[in-house]
Amino acid sequence: MSKQKVKESKSNTPMLIIVGVLVVAALGGWWFYSSSKSAPGSAANSNTAANTTTKPKTNAIPPNAPLGAQPPNQAGSPSAAVRIEEFADFQCGACATANPIMNEIKSMYGSRIHFVFRNYPLAIPAHSKAYDAAVAAEAAGMQGKFWDMQNLLFQNQQAWSTADTYKQMWKDYAQRIGLDVPKWETDMIGLGAKGRVDEDLKRGKAIGVSSTPTIYINGNMVPYSEMNVQSLKTIIDVELQKATAPAPGAQQPGPANAAK
Repeated sequence: MSKQKVKESKSNTPMLIIVGVLVVAALGGWWFYSSSKSAPGSAANSNTAANTTTKPKTNAIPPNAPLGAQPPNQAGSPSAAVRIEEFADFQCGACATANPIMNEIKSMYGSRIHFVFRNYPLAIPAHSKAYDAAVAAEAAGMQGKFWDMQNLLFQNQQAWSTADTYKQMWKDYAQRIGLDVPKWETDMIGLGAKGRVDEDLKRGKAIGVSSTPTIYINGNMVPYSEMNVQSLKTIIDVELQKATAPAPGAQQPGPANAAK
């Protein structure tokens, strides 16, 4: 090899070394960035987890939502520490299934809870009788028999839902629970009963109710999977415990002085 070629080779060596170092550094940086994005516990990963586990704000009732029908169809005590609000559709199969569960909860807790039922007939073809059924229940409520009519509508849902004579069947229910039937029929076509259903619908729509049954306990939506007696009891008991727990920083009473 000539001296000239050796000299050129030596002069190119430092440049090759520098280029190699830069390539290795670039590859290392890319690997570190990729690893930090996918590693468990990383900032990017924890933000994604938070978005999937945190309950959306829409699951809570906004304080400025319309009140719904007043007074509502209610049971228990309005001053109770736990308020349960159910939005239901009389032609909804899941609502019929939930009805005995709600009745058991009402019976179990009595005045320790405030239970409110809201009419929420869905405007879908399969529930074409739901709005009229809600009006029928409200008309019964004008004679103090809302819960009686509600139970009969849910218990016999499959029968009247598929019958052309459903209104006659409702009339039979009205007679069975001891209503003044002519008055009930008049109230069904009046503005009072329909207005109450419409007010409940306004409240549900403002809150964002999209399916039935939807249940809130102290303003927080209960997942459908927890609409069973045991799960509801657990949630209610926690809320009752919160209501009776002393406020943070509250001074606890000390031991009584011994008698001298």
